Amino acid sequence: MRIADLYAQRRPIFSFEFFPPRNLVAANELLETIRDLARLAPDYVSVTCPLAKDRRPLTFALIARIEQEVKVESMAHVVTMGYSRDEMRGVLDALCIGGVANILALRGDLPAAGGAHAPRDFQHASDLAAFAREFGLCVGGAAHPEMHPESPDWDAEIAHARLKVDAGCEFLLTQLFFDNEDFLRYVERARAAGIGVPIVPGIMPITSVKGIQRIAALNGNRIPEALARELEAVADDADAVHDIGVRHATAQCADLLQHGAPGIHFYTLNRSPATREVLVALRETLGL
Repeated sequence: MRIADLYAQRRPIFSFEFFPPRNLVAANELLETIRDLARLAPDYVSVTCPLAKDRRPLTFALIARIEQEVKVESMAHVVTMGYSRDEMRGVLDALCIGGVANILALRGDLPAAGGAHAPRDFQHASDLAAFAREFGLCVGGAAHPEMHPESPDWDAEIAHARLKVDAGCEFLLTQLFFDNEDFLRYVERARAAGIGVPIVPGIMPITSVKGIQRIAALNGNRIPEALARELEAVADDADAVHDIGVRHATAQCADLLQHGAPGIHFYTLNRSPATREVLVALRETLGL
């Protein structure tokens, strides 16, 4: 099923995102984790694309297995890095043959000094989005509520998002954030610029203080001061950190849905407990 059609159903859509496996053993382990979370009836799951090009076929094969064996709608993250047009045609053909109908079109992180994984025939995610539409795929794109590090200002940030939508992206998934005001302001800017596709918030339940500090530093995320203080006070108590993370993520999600978000995209870090707790609590709280 096309993910854009899911969002057209006008009900909260819940999805899970996973990291790619490093080898076949890890792929089988991840498949079992996804089977476990499938009991929560997510609307779809996605698997990110490895930086290493030689690991990507294993990831794409796993996504097809999710479709065929777990019977959960899946989405492949596909980056432009290192692919010629002919190579990308092979990737998209293989995904279609495997029953995958949805991709998230991404440029991917630029290598430090060019090299084998630099963009070749697709310089931007919008170029890939336009190409992927030729295959009949449903294409999504990324959004950045706290602005992409390479954007000089908000006008450029939103113009780039508009370019992706004009090229064929039918929905946008945001990077993680911890303050809902950042998401709501982003949506307001996007709508003012004529972007009408669903904009889906990406939420990561916090389970480790050091881990979330590292991720926030890497992505340029802002952790609200009150939340940061609360986490620091219990940094050495893993259970307490977990509880705070689940509570904060649950409150975030409930507020976002009440403000009209079309669903929640959960960054799972390939672990099920926190995501499970947030989704169960959310469904109980909102009667879903």
